[in-house]
Amino acid sequence: MSEPFQQMTDSTLVLEKWQQLIPGLKAGFTTRKGGFSAPPFDTLNLGLHVPDNSEDVITNRHRLADIIQTPLRSWVSGEQTHETNIHFATDLDKGRGSTAYDTSLEQIDGLVTNHSGILCTAFFADCVPIFFLDPSTRYIGIAHAGWKGTVHRIGQKMIDTMQTAGADLADIRVVIGPSISHDAYEVDERVIRHIPQSFIEKTVTARENNRFLLDLKQLNAEILLQHGILRHNIDISNYCTFRDDHLFFSYRRDGGKTGRMLGYIGYDQ
Repeated sequence: MSEPFQQMTDSTLVLEKWQQLIPGLKAGFTTRKGGFSAPPFDTLNLGLHVPDNSEDVITNRHRLADIIQTPLRSWVSGEQTHETNIHFATDLDKGRGSTAYDTSLEQIDGLVTNHSGILCTAFFADCVPIFFLDPSTRYIGIAHAGWKGTVHRIGQKMIDTMQTAGADLADIRVVIGPSISHDAYEVDERVIRHIPQSFIEKTVTARENNRFLLDLKQLNAEILLQHGILRHNIDISNYCTFRDDHLFFSYRRDGGKTGRMLGYIGYDQ
């Protein structure tokens, strides 16, 4: 499968095919490179909810804003509590979470909009970023899917939200972004018992001592396919946040003391 993300700068990977399809659309994912944070958040940490120097994080965010030409006043962020709550972002939300974590949208892990001048953002360091686009209605979205959000079907709930707003299921395109890969993500039975048996064969590999390897990317894809997204409308990134240490932070690899990448999608004003 070809890689949907193309590296445009040291700091950014972009969904070039989507951006070419829809003029004015901006969609991408950051690397850990090109920022100002000190170790262990070196260098482009964009998360305000980790114990980095907040001034460095804001400086990093302004640098990204310059690269993608979208000011912080247009950014919208959720609190990201590993739930499956979805918020439809409007102009009233602009700036939420952009310069202070405590202004983020409470208990929100998924954002949907079709408004211009809004950049939906989410933060990652192994969890799965899921990007959504309906070219016909211009509905877009991004979801933060750790294992809890995945098994509780945040991807499906994003689709439901878009359909309720007027998107056509047959037109919705999805990209599953850089995240921890199957070979690096070991879990216990507590996680596996939440996965339907019909998905186990394609997403889980048993190991010794009641441990398992879980393919979170593929599990999200299987859930979306089951919910009606067409196979040819789903792309999956080959990047692994755990393996590709020169490009990405990884919560698991770095023992929890690490920065956050940012996934973003939005339209120019």
